[in-house]
Amino acid sequence: MHMNIVWKDASWRQFGAAIDMLDNALLAYPEELWGDQTQEQQFWYVTYHCLFWLDLYLSGAVEGFMPPAPFTLEELDPAGVLPARVYTTDELRNYLLHCRRKCQGRIEALTSERAQELCPICKNGVSFIELLLYNMRHVQEHASQVSLILGQKYGSAPHWVGRAKNYQNEG
Repeated sequence: MHMNIVWKDASWRQFGAAIDMLDNALLAYPEELWGDQTQEQQFWYVTYHCLFWLDLYLSGAVEGFMPPAPFTLEELDPAGVLPARVYTTDELRNYLLHCRRKCQGRIEALTSERAQELCPICKNGVSFIELLLYNMRHVQEHASQVSLILGQKYGSAPHWVGRAKNYQNEG
C-alpha cells in the first residue's frame, strides 16, 4: 500500500526546504574562512555532521551503511573526534546533493508498511516515519545553527526557504 500522495508531497517540500536552507548557508560561507579552526563550532564540521547523520538516518540502519567517498564512518566514533582533515565546500556540496536525492527518493518510495517498520538504528523502537521527521528536525536545527554563525560573524545569513527549491522540476 502506498502512502498518501498529498502527505508525501508536503513532506518532501518541507524536508527539501530544510536541506535547501543548509545548502544556502553552505554556498554563502566565505571561502577564505572555510578552514578557520579557531571557532568552537567550525562551520564545515557542523555541515558535515548534519549531512552524515542525514544520510545515515535515511538508510535506517548502521549495518550496510557507507557514506560516499571521501567520507568515512569516523563520525560514528564515540570519542567524538573530528575528521582527519577539513572537507572542502565542493565535497560537502556534493554530499548535500547526494543526500537531497536520497531523501526525495526515500519519501517518494515510502509505503505504509515501510513507514511503520522499526528502525534498528534507534534503540527505543522508533518507526521509519518518526525517524524521517526526527531527521528533518535535525537538518533544520543545523541549518539554523550555520545561518546564525553567518549572521553573527559576517552580518548576512540566507533567507528562510518555505518549500524545496525546483520542486516542480525534480524527477
